[in-house]
Amino acid sequence: MVDLHASVLTCVERDLVSLKPGDTVGDALASLRARGTSSEVLYLYVVDDEGRLAGVVPTRALLSSAPDVALGDIMLHDVIAIPEWATVLIAAEYFVSKKFLAFPVVSADGALLGQVDVSIFTDEVISHARRSFDDIFQIIGVRATEGRTAWTGFLDRFPWLLTNVVGGMICAWIASRYEGLLEVVVVLALFIPVVLALAESVSIQAVTLTLQGLHSTGASWRLVGPAMRREFSTAALLGLACGSIVGGVAGLWKGSAMLALAVGGAIAASMVTAALLGLLLPTMLHAARRDPKIAAGPIVLASADLCTLLIYFNLATMLL
Repeated sequence: MVDLHASVLTCVERDLVSLKPGDTVGDALASLRARGTSSEVLYLYVVDDEGRLAGVVPTRALLSSAPDVALGDIMLHDVIAIPEWATVLIAAEYFVSKKFLAFPVVSADGALLGQVDVSIFTDEVISHARRSFDDIFQIIGVRATEGRTAWTGFLDRFPWLLTNVVGGMICAWIASRYEGLLEVVVVLALFIPVVLALAESVSIQAVTLTLQGLHSTGASWRLVGPAMRREFSTAALLGLACGSIVGGVAGLWKGSAMLALAVGGAIAASMVTAALLGLLLPTMLHAARRDPKIAAGPIVLASADLCTLLIYFNLATMLL
């Protein structure tokens, strides 16, 4: 079985036809003949003097151009390349999303390392990548690989947005229960956006990582415990860091240590809660043989918002 998390460099074809922008079409054809390979050449890559990828010339463009035309005049400058840090799964997702037959692989400084050809990926790997690619888009309530009309696009996306509407109305109702607190400690209202934004961000990160993991290992209750401990520890560190910064700013601004503790503590607790929601909701649905897209971004975000406001207001009530 293909290791989807192996480096893409294990699949790279390094014997490429690479030329300079000043070379002509005739030079390129001569290089192809001299190469003497029986394999199909899909693209020729153009590099600068430092070996950095500068452009790509599809073979059809090469064959339709005069021999004395410079490659720099016909090459495509806006090249989509796979970074060297990518995994086999990430590389396969490039083929799913862009529909090209090959992609160049480049280093961090843009140097051409080789090419990845779609033919090296099995149908199983491509199918796995398509599901993974769709799930990542379904985090925001969109199916990525299906053709959409305006009406089907509306039907696809509106239910998720309706989740946000309902979640927002419930959040507004929760806030109304704490009007007295907000009237006394007005500064709390100023920090609501940043508290919610941090919780939402960490929940989406958790959902994304969980969906990727589910495709690779499947849902197993044996793996849930270690995953929860890992996510809890990571989210706790993130929460302490972000909470210390925001809480510190709030405390210094208003000269109140208790305000700093309320804001910072709420951020830390809400980020941990949101991360665990992002892990548990998709995992439970996958284990129950339900489509994980049901636990996509809008539902996780709405849940994270509700929990965050309850934590924020109740902690502030206790401390302030």
